[in-house]
Amino acid sequence: MLTVQDLVDDNADKIPFTWIAGHAAADNGIPDDGTSAADLIGHLNLIHPSRIQVVGEGEMAYYTRMDARRRSQQIDELLVGNVPGILLADGLSAPDDLIENCEKHNVPLLSTPISAAQVIDLLRVYLGKRLAPTTTVHGVFMDVLGVGVLITGESGLGKSELALELISRGHGLVADDAVELSRTAPSVIEGHCPPLLQNLLEVRGLGLLDIRTIFGETSVRRKMRLKLIVHLIRATAQDKFERLPLQDMTQDMLGLPIRRVMLQVAAGRNLAVLVEAAVRNTILKLRGIDTLGEFMERQTIAIMQNSK
Repeated sequence: MLTVQDLVDDNADKIPFTWIAGHAAADNGIPDDGTSAADLIGHLNLIHPSRIQVVGEGEMAYYTRMDARRRSQQIDELLVGNVPGILLADGLSAPDDLIENCEKHNVPLLSTPISAAQVIDLLRVYLGKRLAPTTTVHGVFMDVLGVGVLITGESGLGKSELALELISRGHGLVADDAVELSRTAPSVIEGHCPPLLQNLLEVRGLGLLDIRTIFGETSVRRKMRLKLIVHLIRATAQDKFERLPLQDMTQDMLGLPIRRVMLQVAAGRNLAVLVEAAVRNTILKLRGIDTLGEFMERQTIAIMQNSK
């Protein structure tokens, strides 16, 4: 579980924090129930007491205008809602009663000179990535023409050999064998390589190849957004293969439908060219150009004209 201390340590280079009170509760967990990062941190708001509360100049002015009884009620509402921590932005000084209550009830209270809006923006990005749904899949992840392509299929079908040919054609390797995928935004899945396998590609008969050393800096990528899945199947798997699919195939990945194409592996087929063509077709689809749909519309018009 992500703790307040983790948040402080991980963002030390961007947000200088100073502990004011509640340091004993540094291991307080930040709720991770799959909600958006926007629900985990925000300006002081008693309607959402269970998120990290950021106090800026406006919130502090509101707080200091209240009498002691109302202040106590405000703090009690936060405590009942299990507030994970309170951040004072804009270099604000903490009122004595706030310090006393945070120390008494073990609520982390920190300050930073950065503005409240900037703190919220930075930490929402951080929380979105840190708490993003993740999975590890078997395959090869490539950058092909600027599109993140995940190549999957049974062992022995030549995924790594295909990746090697694509690299020789100027495309980039992200990860081989184990691909770590994270949903970093509602409609974005990013893939990257585990540190242990960075820049490495295993090819049968050759062993491990250091792609960065062999092909240079431009042959590898740190991460890419997943846009296309290319699934390789054996030429004999006719029951799984549709030559001209009338509808786009998709595969669920971390709750998002990702476009998927299937390519048969057979002697004489240039899979690298086919992958490039699939990527170019995907780019057209993303731009709203549907080749099959246009063909079917053209065919319908021709049939109507011939029937007259």
